[in-house]
Amino acid sequence: MTDRLGDRLVAAREEGFVGRRGETAAFRALLAAGRGAVVYVHGPGGIGKTTLLHHFAQLAARAGRPAVRLEASEVRSYEEELAERIPDRPELVLLIDGLDGPREARDTVHRELLPRLPADALVALACRTAPPLSWRLDPAWQGLLHLLPLGPLDEADSRELLTRRGVPPAVQEEGLAFTRGHPLALALVADVAALGGEAAGAEPSPQIVRALLASLLEAVPTPLHRAALEASSQVLSTTEPLLAALLQVPDARPYFDWLCGLSAVESGLRGVHPHDLVRDALDAELRWRDAERRAALHRRASAYYQRLFTQEDERARQRAVLADFAYLHRDSPVVGPLLEPVARGAAGAARLDRLTVSPGPVTGGELVEACTIAAIHEGIEAARLVHDWSQRPEAETYTVRGPDGVAAGFYTLVELTGAAPSGAPDDPAVQAAARWLDAHAELRDGEKALLVRFWMSRDEYQDVSPVQTLITLRLTHHYLTDHRPALTLLPFADPEFWEPGCAYVDFARLPAADFTVAGRRFGMFVHDWRRVPALAWLAMLTERERAEDPFTVPPPAASDPLRVLDREAFAEAVRDALRELVRPDGLRESPLLETRLVAGRCAAGGTGAAGPKERVAALREAVRAAAAALEASPQDRRGFRALHHTYLRPAGTQARAAELLRLPMTTYRRHLAAGIGRLTELLWQEELEGGGPEAPGDAGPGRPPDVTPPR
Repeated sequence: MTDRLGDRLVAAREEGFVGRRGETAAFRALLAAGRGAVVYVHGPGGIGKTTLLHHFAQLAARAGRPAVRLEASEVRSYEEELAERIPDRPELVLLIDGLDGPREARDTVHRELLPRLPADALVALACRTAPPLSWRLDPAWQGLLHLLPLGPLDEADSRELLTRRGVPPAVQEEGLAFTRGHPLALALVADVAALGGEAAGAEPSPQIVRALLASLLEAVPTPLHRAALEASSQVLSTTEPLLAALLQVPDARPYFDWLCGLSAVESGLRGVHPHDLVRDALDAELRWRDAERRAALHRRASAYYQRLFTQEDERARQRAVLADFAYLHRDSPVVGPLLEPVARGAAGAARLDRLTVSPGPVTGGELVEACTIAAIHEGIEAARLVHDWSQRPEAETYTVRGPDGVAAGFYTLVELTGAAPSGAPDDPAVQAAARWLDAHAELRDGEKALLVRFWMSRDEYQDVSPVQTLITLRLTHHYLTDHRPALTLLPFADPEFWEPGCAYVDFARLPAADFTVAGRRFGMFVHDWRRVPALAWLAMLTERERAEDPFTVPPPAASDPLRVLDREAFAEAVRDALRELVRPDGLRESPLLETRLVAGRCAAGGTGAAGPKERVAALREAVRAAAAALEASPQDRRGFRALHHTYLRPAGTQARAAELLRLPMTTYRRHLAAGIGRLTELLWQEELEGGGPEAPGDAGPGRPPDVTPPR
């Protein structure tokens, strides 16, 4: 008896396996023969290919030949990586699922992987379609390739499956006639029967899946259970807190547990998700029946993801949830094709989850890997720049690693404050960016621009790929939480290809900062986070996802332009605001009312384009919140007390305030100056970071151009 959950799941899966006697016998014979062979399992979605591969793995283990399982997307063309992942041992059994993905994966398996395997290796491949004609006609494959087309289960096996799922005999006849042996449909019949519903109709697969889903939806215990099932089809993966947000209920535990018990719902590291066929059918039915409810679910999911970015202790969850946020945009004709690794649903998410980003800037061997990738795609000079920037304090390089631990890509970030850093490498990209920043960006003290100097996949360079998608998501996390730059500058080797996607996410084309390296011209794009802060940006993307034409949704803008104060003017405005704080109309003329500080707080309270009254209230609250932070800090408490008796609850005169504090006037004034300085520092930091979900739309004459749809 084992205590491991994995063993229990394997045992449960084997107990539920029925039928496929011919396929099982053929695989056993190949195991016993000990000769090399390739078994090609193919059939439509939901027919049981993955289940059969699991069964093959158990057969191999019983024969003393433990199997290696892979997804086709994991197989790459590098010999070293294949050797790392697939052991070169006698009597190897290799099982590869999901061969119906990108054609490149199937070609890599056929041309590069299989010929390198040991001569006695037994390989099982699973795909929705039959192998290409070139495989079947190639004389080299004669005697090696064994086709196992999967069809529906026969009546006896179908009845056994329903019996094992607890379907009463009285209900089985109708289910057998309706499903015609389709395994996924039979599993759905079991779900319908468990809820007391009835399956009716006689449509061929995959229509039977849609018809069975209709029966399942009619038989659910309550409307909220139905809503839970529909909601799970709209998001990449469903967790209990997310489900509560989608259903707008305080406790979603009963509905989440119910989802977990459905045969058509699968579990993963991220949460639960419907089977691909079930998801597609649910989504199509909801889109047709209630498009507004579908849009509402997307809005609620987006709002839930955005809320995570207001919680400082949720960094790991923030990084993971960006893929979920991107999945909401899968139908967009503009960015949907660029999100292919995410848009593939659970399979795509699994591919991303097998990739990792280095926890911090890399050095040593990891840096050498990054330099090697740079040399492959951009030449020796690029590799030298990656190395030289790694020695600089304003630059960081991160690597993306595959399941085998080998670097699959990297990116380099450089922080700029205007002019190129003194003593920095002679880099055309940084020089071009610095010239534009110095002339137009109006960076204030403490503000920085973030240049994504390098970003690339080892195999696909800057083409759409899982590595490119993960880099994009991780860069987004840097923008929103870690670096919080005033602007982001992002170059592309093929700017024309990426321009529509950049316009969608409000990154403006910036030809003035284009640069050339080794004869290749790179196009620059820019986003000003002061003009459209992080949460406002996410909210804009939510609206664009819903719009028929996303470019009709402009970036958020307030009625008045943003006032950009330098550090000295800001500090003076804070001192004036403190003197007017307790007067009912004392703050109406404060220049702080038109700053990013106040605009962000107004939007955070749901009053983005706020009037004078709301802005005054927001400014007063900002001052009091900063003062409360001083009170909570033992080092700043003396300064807070001086502020409290002078401005927050004024004693009337400074002499009276000093008397209440029992301090000499000189000491009192020293404490007051320290308190004003610290309070100003806290407010200035909030001004630079832009804490609210919306900010005014014009940053003055130095702002980058507005993003418009590309021609």
